Amino acid sequence: MSAEPISRSALADAELPLFDDGTSAGDALAAEWLRRTGALDPSAFDELRGADGRLRERWRRFVGWLPGGPDALPLLDQAVQRVQQQIRADGITHNVYSDAGSAPRPWSLELLPLLIEPGDWAAIERGVTQRAALLNAMLADVYGDGRLLRDGLLPASLLYRHPGYLRPLHGVVPPGRQWLHIAAFDLARGPDGRWWILGHRTQGPSGLGYVLHNRLVVSRLFPEAFREMRVQHIASSYRLLLDTVEAQARRIAGTPAPRLVLLTPGPHNETYFEHAYLARYLGVPLVEGGDLMVRGERLYLKTVEGLEPVHGVLRRLDDDYCDPLELRPDSTLGVPGLLQAVRAGHVVMANALGSGFLESPAVQGFMPRICEALLGEPLALPSLPSWWCGEQAAWDAVRDQLDDKIVRRAFPRQGLEKALPPGTPGRDAAARIEADPDAWTVQGLLPLSQAPLWQDGHCAPKPALLRVYAVADGQGGWRLLPGGMTRVAAGGNGHDVSMQHGGSSLDTWVMTDGPVDTFSMLTQRLSVDDLLARRRPVTSRTAENLFWLGRYTERTEQLLRLARGVLALVNDDTATPPAVLRAAGELAERFGLVPAGVPSPDRAPRLFERALLDGLGDAQGATSVAFNLQALARAAGALRDRLAPEHWGLVRQMGEDFAAALTPVDGEDSGVPALSRVLPVLDSLGLQLAALTGAQSDRMTRDHGWRLLTVGRYIERLIGLAAQFGILLDEGALQPQARGVGNALLLDLFDSTITFRARYQRHEDLLALVDLLVLDTSNPRAWAGVLRRLCTECGKLPGPSAALGSLIRRLPDPAGLMPLEELRRFDDIGLADRLSGLARSLADVGAALSDDIGQHYFAHAEGGVMQRV
Repeated sequence: MSAEPISRSALADAELPLFDDGTSAGDALAAEWLRRTGALDPSAFDELRGADGRLRERWRRFVGWLPGGPDALPLLDQAVQRVQQQIRADGITHNVYSDAGSAPRPWSLELLPLLIEPGDWAAIERGVTQRAALLNAMLADVYGDGRLLRDGLLPASLLYRHPGYLRPLHGVVPPGRQWLHIAAFDLARGPDGRWWILGHRTQGPSGLGYVLHNRLVVSRLFPEAFREMRVQHIASSYRLLLDTVEAQARRIAGTPAPRLVLLTPGPHNETYFEHAYLARYLGVPLVEGGDLMVRGERLYLKTVEGLEPVHGVLRRLDDDYCDPLELRPDSTLGVPGLLQAVRAGHVVMANALGSGFLESPAVQGFMPRICEALLGEPLALPSLPSWWCGEQAAWDAVRDQLDDKIVRRAFPRQGLEKALPPGTPGRDAAARIEADPDAWTVQGLLPLSQAPLWQDGHCAPKPALLRVYAVADGQGGWRLLPGGMTRVAAGGNGHDVSMQHGGSSLDTWVMTDGPVDTFSMLTQRLSVDDLLARRRPVTSRTAENLFWLGRYTERTEQLLRLARGVLALVNDDTATPPAVLRAAGELAERFGLVPAGVPSPDRAPRLFERALLDGLGDAQGATSVAFNLQALARAAGALRDRLAPEHWGLVRQMGEDFAAALTPVDGEDSGVPALSRVLPVLDSLGLQLAALTGAQSDRMTRDHGWRLLTVGRYIERLIGLAAQFGILLDEGALQPQARGVGNALLLDLFDSTITFRARYQRHEDLLALVDLLVLDTSNPRAWAGVLRRLCTECGKLPGPSAALGSLIRRLPDPAGLMPLEELRRFDDIGLADRLSGLARSLADVGAALSDDIGQHYFAHAEGGVMQRV
């Protein structure tokens, strides 16, 4: 998220209202707002209007503080566009799952917030904090004394059949007896205005990152309303979560600066963006399962500086995926042996493993009695009426009433279907339940309240569901984040308020009668321990992605230069020497621009050109420009917590622009793009790549990750430029009879044309090429210049000096590539042979160095540089 405020243009012209509440102008604007609003739904609570059809007081105040005064409503459409532009600029995405896989789509955020009065929030706070305490007490009992089972308050078959109950953790007490550090609760307001709890999430509650981003976007569009309506801030809740986990981890670590990480399933997870966003905001490394390992019942983070102990894990990974050794053997997302470290008490898990069974809708029906038994008080907020069909009496009570109820699965099931689709005939639902009663729960239907959405100049009410977050304070109490994520249904049907099925989100404004919490995540005064805690390690996975980000950037640029150079040769009006055309064909085939077997351009220039043009946008071709742009985007996507939004946005935009520009248009032969359309596309991509390399060279912190990115780029440069020079030599494109055209192609590939012409004017000697493209250490693309830079950057990588020396010794001495005295002995033929051999040698050196880097810093293989704990 960019730190710059959203540009509001016309919205910024009038931050102060042109009228106060109660004036005729305010009444006129309220009346116009109502005129543009859809009809009241008598079966649901309307968040915007009272039963008399007038704006509720909170909304009347909000309208009074709209920027623009009497002209505010037309400006709201512009604000909607700015929200969408900001989301796109920040790269805020949400992965949507389907049978075909997952695909990212822009996050959906509406302009208007949901407004909650202090009295309503007080009731929500009492009920939700009580429910969070109850869930924690249930976990303590189920994995401890077992009173709930003994007294029949929780059916054993419901608990033991649920895969979320983890038998390996029975008897394990987490640090501070805190099973839950954060819990999410889905709430809805019924037709009478009362709030109900519809469900809760305890394994890895999602949404906190989106809540933060929604707040930053919407509050900046309505700054006066946000301030004058006394909307409570949310930053202190994030700080509380971090402080609670840190305090428990500190006791385990025995140090004032324990290592915390945020565990994500990875870039393909539906809410991966918020994992990256949240990790950056909290200042903790974002890690995947492969970044962690267990040794001696302790958890470690694989970094380029070795293995660092991890004392606390904020996880966004479901329980069963966390440990393939003891839980789910097919999981590639978890950490083998993690349960050993948990049982030994050497790591704080937030949340503790084993809470998955609490998420079953079947548990809701048993909550009232359990609350009385464990907390000695009734539930402060009601749950939906729920009947677990595994109890014969419950099933008998609802068997004939299924048409107006929701039938949900009691246990998790693979795939997207969590409930029977609304409208399933009762007889069909009954047949499924009869086949396996324990697997089903029946719940009552609650008409959801209608929240206002501004769309195309009108206010459209939509069914809304509020998700709030309870955070443990580490002292046995709970605090509610004053806000949350409100989701609205895509259509008028309120049964499926899901972002996966086209829903949208609202910011949630909780107003207060007391002081507004102005806490900031920035501490008032840094200490030395703060400095140590803020030194973010470079994980091995992050380093590997940065390394390949550098390689793919360089590889794409080389492919681009090669494609432009070869196309220019094929379409040159002058007679191009056949040796140069054959070399161009060999280069294109070797680097994957055309498939093997395509006739070279000296034999069939138009067929060759067509094959090259057709392959540029083939994303399935493993060496095409389009494929490498996708690979570049994948590497950058896995680095969302480290790259600036502009950096990630540029990578994404490159791929989108290239794919869109090469999409076949009517009239093109068999969908092959015309040369006249391709050349400007390649020129545009060249400018974008120049901007990207500039961002990588000059706008990233020079930590070990950046250094590995740079090493990756120069390894790819060494391999590619050595191979290109060698092919041109071997195909005779640099022999005297072809040298003018061949030299021009070579200099273009090395991006050294201007320097060569300025230095050597009309000379075409091979010796001049050797001087500039092989020996000149000041040329960043000359072989000696690349080797010098690799020696420098490898020498600054982490590790013992002896180990780093082994990396550097693999590289030839830049000063000794071709000593001047040696050059005196060669004629052009001998010099070409010497260069050809050196080209093959350097390409092999680059590949071997890449393998060494991977072994030492990414795989932590035995014998590697960083094998220390």
